[in-house]
Amino acid sequence: MTPISALPTARRRRLGAELRRLRERADLSATEAAALLGATQSRISNIEAGRYGVSGDRVRTLARNYNCSDRQLVDALAGMTGERKRGWWEEYRETLSPGLLDLAELEHHAVALRVSQVIHIPGLLQTADQARVIFGAAVPPLLPHEVEQRVSFRIRRQEVLHRDDPLPYTAIIHEAALRMQFGGARTTRSQLRHLLRMSEQDNVAVLVVPFGGPPFPSSGQGVDYFHGPVGQLDTVQIDTDHGSELIDAPARLERYRLVLDRMAEAALDPGESRDVIHRLVRDL
Repeated sequence: MTPISALPTARRRRLGAELRRLRERADLSATEAAALLGATQSRISNIEAGRYGVSGDRVRTLARNYNCSDRQLVDALAGMTGERKRGWWEEYRETLSPGLLDLAELEHHAVALRVSQVIHIPGLLQTADQARVIFGAAVPPLLPHEVEQRVSFRIRRQEVLHRDDPLPYTAIIHEAALRMQFGGARTTRSQLRHLLRMSEQDNVAVLVVPFGGPPFPSSGQGVDYFHGPVGQLDTVQIDTDHGSELIDAPARLERYRLVLDRMAEAALDPGESRDVIHRLVRDL
């Protein structure tokens, strides 16, 4: 079994991918890059695959060898190195899918997060009861202890919204998601009240896309857009029936930024959004 410490994290894989992009932009092979660094070709390949850690100084040397003059990008890449302490999510490495761990890691390191949901309340805003109902409907079915483990993991992820430097968080939620009575009226009422409380936090904005509003581009998939310290290090995570998918190709990032921008334009402002949620609570 591979030691946990040797498993590449989402952050290390992303750093390696960005270094590969810089190398390819410089029109250098891995062998040529290794020669400039005084290392082996396999060392370069392992760094780019996220299998080997790399120091900030080495990242700067690689960037210099690749003729990268974007100081902000180089500083951001160097800032992705050097973490020795395992994140809390690594405690779940043996029991949850890597995609879930990647999500927690991305949330932890993001500068800001913008999400959209059409059917479900976003995970960082769900109550434990709502999450329990949703996980209970998973395909294939989860055992009771597996459901509880996922619920506890989801609730622990929510700490990024309450820490000393809380994550700036914007949730664009279609009215359809607010009206889904997963777990019945009581669970839904509690969930909507929790959503109202969260929307009053300075770092949280809840925007409701109402029925009857203007059209907007969306496939109905949940989208999480993680803002990095520079735009080149943004990441998108989308939900699929076979798990989550991470996207970092520049053209696709631009597409999802535009999709979220258009959805936000179709949404009500925060005050009007709270009014909609209040009305739904009263109707339950």
